[in-house]
Amino acid sequence: MTFDYADESDPGPYPIPPDAPIEGGTNSTGDRHILVVDKDRCLLYETYDSHFVGPGWHCGSGALFDLRSNHLRPNYWTSADAAGLPILPGLVRYDEAVTAGEVRHALRFTVQSTQRAFIHPATHYASSNTDPNAPPMGLRLRLKASYDLSRFTGTSKVILTALKKYGMLVADNGSDWFITGATDSGWSDEDLNQLKTVPGNAFEVVQSSPIMK
Repeated sequence: MTFDYADESDPGPYPIPPDAPIEGGTNSTGDRHILVVDKDRCLLYETYDSHFVGPGWHCGSGALFDLRSNHLRPNYWTSADAAGLPILPGLVRYDEAVTAGEVRHALRFTVQSTQRAFIHPATHYASSNTDPNAPPMGLRLRLKASYDLSRFTGTSKVILTALKKYGMLVADNGSDWFITGATDSGWSDEDLNQLKTVPGNAFEVVQSSPIMK
């Protein structure tokens, strides 16, 4: 493994095969994340801007997470995500949102403009913006308990129910209010489009750790 941001990356080794699925496909010009779970050892390996160059991989950054621990990355360190968070735990997965009909964890989402600051469990910022009204990385928002979900159906209602209980965390710069899901051909875009009708003022900020700059 080699990294562009080696000083903020875990050296590995990473159990990534040459044909590992890359976010967006092998020709993607996006974030090109790779996520690998070692179920036997409860370890999560994540990389950003991942390219197989033979005999190994060259990535923008990489992070290793012990899934048996709540240990955070060092302050001011990135991960495969700009906020220094693990990606996998914040994804909406088909097996939970559709098959099981319940999401039991916080979700990750992106906003276009973030503050040059972070809140734990985030450990990194990716902006020069010092506007205190811009959200810092790691900011947790929760759907207000008073927001009426009676008009929503299917998977969208499952996701919104989870957002009332667990909320969602600013994890990266990107499209505003973009919640990320794990790839699955079974997702229904027609169903998920209901989420786009929820206004920003339906959410409230959950007070947590101090803002670090």
